Amino acid sequence: AGSRRFEFVFKGPGGHSFGAFGLPSAIHAMGRAIALIAELRTPQFPRTTFTVGTVSGGTSVNSIAAEAAFAIDMRSNESSSLAIFERQAKQAALRAVDEENARWNSEAIRVEFNLIGDRPVGSTPVASPVVQVAALSYAQLGVEISGVNISSTDSNVPMSMGIPAITISGGGDGGGAHSPEEWFAPVDSHLGPQAALLNLLTLVGVAGVSEPVLLNRAAPAEAAVSD
Repeated sequence: AGSRRFEFVFKGPGGHSFGAFGLPSAIHAMGRAIALIAELRTPQFPRTTFTVGTVSGGTSVNSIAAEAAFAIDMRSNESSSLAIFERQAKQAALRAVDEENARWNSEAIRVEFNLIGDRPVGSTPVASPVVQVAALSYAQLGVEISGVNISSTDSNVPMSMGIPAITISGGGDGGGAHSPEEWFAPVDSHLGPQAALLNLLTLVGVAGVSEPVLLNRAAPAEAAVSD
């Protein structure tokens, strides 16, 4: 799955909560934007997801916020769906700015979109040698695998360039990923490095022992140089 991550930054004049009451608030605009984005619908196929992961802003409890920001993570198995949702999220933020400005008869609030992460969409066919070798390596170690998962990892970059790639387990057991209850138990964690080594040796081959499973990619032709 590919991902796009942005920081949406809302800016305004700021001021005292009592003395400057009537000015638009960057935090209020941000809240409006988050509420609008939360109501957006995404397709199940291709799976497209989003979350506002962090928020920040303001200077004190008795201040009209001059700046506020949130970070949003957007993911999809298809580039087109990812682009559609990105456009919808930005439109929601612009609408929120208009609503906050209209509430106070102002034009002072604005929003900036700062790209903070861009992971391209990519995939490796199950029939690819790198996938099949990984399955055989785990089987050789007596590890049962339940299937192939779609995720967003460092493998996305080579896959987006047409280079077969996978991300495998590092060993051990765990759950509750990215939650306060996330846990890890190093049960049989030695099997992770062993599987990685078996994968590597099988794919590239061992001199005098086994031929490589991966085929060499054709080197790009060098441009002719004239005198």
